[in-house]
Amino acid sequence: MNLALKNPGPRPGILDIAAYVPGKEHAPGAVKVHKLSSNETPLGPSPRAIEAFQNAAFNLERYPDGRASALKEAMAEVHGLNPANILCGNGSDELLGLLCHAYIGPGDEGIVTEHGFLVYKIQIIAAGGTAVTVKEKDERVDVDQILAAVTERTRIVFIANPANPTGTYIPVDEMRRLQAGLPADVLLVLDAAYAEYVRRNDYEAGLELVSANRNVVMTRTLSKIYGLAGLRIGWMYAPHAVVDVLDRIRGPFNLNAPALAAGAAAVRDQAFAAAAVEHNLAWLARVGEALTAIGLRVTPSVTNFLLIHFPGREGKTAEAADAFLTGRGFILRAVGAYGFPNALRMTIGAQEANEGVIAALTEFMGLK
Repeated sequence: MNLALKNPGPRPGILDIAAYVPGKEHAPGAVKVHKLSSNETPLGPSPRAIEAFQNAAFNLERYPDGRASALKEAMAEVHGLNPANILCGNGSDELLGLLCHAYIGPGDEGIVTEHGFLVYKIQIIAAGGTAVTVKEKDERVDVDQILAAVTERTRIVFIANPANPTGTYIPVDEMRRLQAGLPADVLLVLDAAYAEYVRRNDYEAGLELVSANRNVVMTRTLSKIYGLAGLRIGWMYAPHAVVDVLDRIRGPFNLNAPALAAGAAAVRDQAFAAAAVEHNLAWLARVGEALTAIGLRVTPSVTNFLLIHFPGREGKTAEAADAFLTGRGFILRAVGAYGFPNALRMTIGAQEANEGVIAALTEFMGLK
């Protein structure tokens, strides 16, 4: 045997994972580019967060606070929580991965929904488990389908609420029914990345469910409404036993000092977050109505993005629309990997971007 030809091999299953592909950023040839592919806020970060980030630059020689104490205190203050039940991570993606590595192993199963965030499946498989995908109903998570898929091997259930890329949500009564129907040793993970945008009386991000149960975890992010996607800040509210488990396996300094400082300042600037909600609500409705009027189906959304469906005939496909928009500097997100080969996801942007997409798609549909 020629040992020189051998290479180190990964654990079985790793090479079966389809790598996550972020939304594109470039529109070659366009005079001006409007990136509406990653659900970033058009308002940017709070001025207070920018100031805190800049001030942190004077102490870069020091390790960050490994307990993220100031950031936890800010979260606890704003949401009325116990800091001991909060864990912070390098984006909520890190926390989702830690949950899988802590609670899933070979032979175990994790349940995801057919249009759910792709990272769930990636992390389940990476931990050695099997991802079980259940059907949704009318582009919404179906609680009955999830409960029917539970077996003695099920260890974790991932739910994005609101969901990405559909923008739909599950009412709190349905979420309670889901939790009540799960075995006590199955962990229910509620990914509430877009919770701050929701304005529905029957929605609850997960704080109450976590407080009342031992097998529910809620993850959140500062990447969306707080405009700190570039700093990668996520947090989790969970029973103390779960926090204790993840604390044992996370990196000791998994958040950098400027991120911790900016995050705490951003969370406390609720007036800035309220302005982002107001901007989004106005444009979410306006863009949705305008695109529906030109013959496109738009999934009703409670988030900062819209899922736009194309007819798929006579050249009016998502692929053709994507090329048409990109050529004019508007970058939307193709969502074929999420089970929507003939749809695009559009982030609600600034006025110029929103109006530009409406005008471009009106032209694309032959109505201008």
